[in-house]
Amino acid sequence: MLGQSIPSLTSRTWQEQLSYQMTQPEEFLDFVQLDEHWLPAAKRAAELFPLRVSHAYASRIEKGNPQDPLLLQVLPLQRELQSSPGFTTDPLDERNFNPVPGLIHKYHGRVLLIAAPHCAINCRYCFRRHFDYSHNTPSRQEWQVALDYIAQRKEVDEVILSGGDPLVLGDKQLAWLLDALAKLPQIERVRIHTRLPIVLPDRITPKILEIFSRQQTDIVFVIHCNHRQEIDTRVARALADLRSAGVTLLNQTVLLKSINDNANILISLSKELFRCGVLPYYLHLLDRVSGTSHFNVSEHHARQLRDELLAQLPGYLVPKLVKEEPGASSKSPIA
Repeated sequence: MLGQSIPSLTSRTWQEQLSYQMTQPEEFLDFVQLDEHWLPAAKRAAELFPLRVSHAYASRIEKGNPQDPLLLQVLPLQRELQSSPGFTTDPLDERNFNPVPGLIHKYHGRVLLIAAPHCAINCRYCFRRHFDYSHNTPSRQEWQVALDYIAQRKEVDEVILSGGDPLVLGDKQLAWLLDALAKLPQIERVRIHTRLPIVLPDRITPKILEIFSRQQTDIVFVIHCNHRQEIDTRVARALADLRSAGVTLLNQTVLLKSINDNANILISLSKELFRCGVLPYYLHLLDRVSGTSHFNVSEHHARQLRDELLAQLPGYLVPKLVKEEPGASSKSPIA
C-alpha cells in the first residue's frame, strides 16, 4: 500500500475509518516518513503483536521524528522481542478471575465485561496484548451467561465495559448490551473504558450520543490519553459532545518512559484535559506484560513526578498514582 492515497477523514464514516486502519509496517513507516531501516524490526515485532493504527491518530504524529511521543506508543520495535525478568504474559492474573466467558471479576461491587476483542489502535504497552480473546468474545446469546452471573450477585452495582475497546461495537449491539444491563435492578453505573474518543473521534456520532443520553444508569467514560499532543480539535469536539449527552468524563494515563515521564508534559496534559471537561483520574505505573519493559518507569521516579504535580497543580488536576497488583482488592495507591 506504499504510496496509496489516504482516504479523507472528513468523508468517511467511523466504520470506514476502522476498515482503513494501517496494519502493515511498510504502510505506516511510509505515512510517518521514517526510513526503511526501521522496517525489519517492526515486521518482527508486529508478528508477536499486530500493528494497528487509525489515520486519525497517525495524522497527529510529527513526520520524520522517530522520537515523537505518539509514534512511540504504536510503532513495533526490536525491544519488544527481548525477555525481561518480572514481565509476563498475564501480569494481572486475569485468567484466574474469568469465571464465565467475557467477564472478569476481581473487585468487590463491580465486574468487567470484555465487550469487544479489538481496538482502533494497538498500543504497544497494552497489558492485554497476550489476552485470550478467542474464548472471551461471547455472542449475544452467550452474553446471557455473563448477565445471569451479574444478576445473581446483588452486591455488584457497577459494570465496566472494556476490551479491546467497547466503542468498536456497532450502535445496535452496544445499545442492546447497555439496555440488558439497565434491566438488572442493582446496576447503578456503567463505566466504559475507551480510547476511541482520542484515536477515532468520529465514532462519537449523534446516534451513539442519543444511546447514552437515554440510559437510566449513570454512564461514565474513562478515556485513555497519555500526551497533550493526542488532543486536537476533533477530539475536543467529541469530548464536548459526550458531556452534552450527560456522560461523566475521566482520564487515565499510563506512565511511559520517553513519552510522558516528565512533569511538564503531565501538567500540560492535565490542564488540557480539564479544558475539555475531563477530570484526571489515574496515573498508572506500567503493567508488567511481556514485550513492554522498555516503557517502564521506576516507582521512585513516578513518586518524584507526582510530587512535582502536587506542587504545581490544584489537587483536582493531579491524577492518583497507582499500580495494579494481582490479587489486590483494588488498585494500589503509591504513597
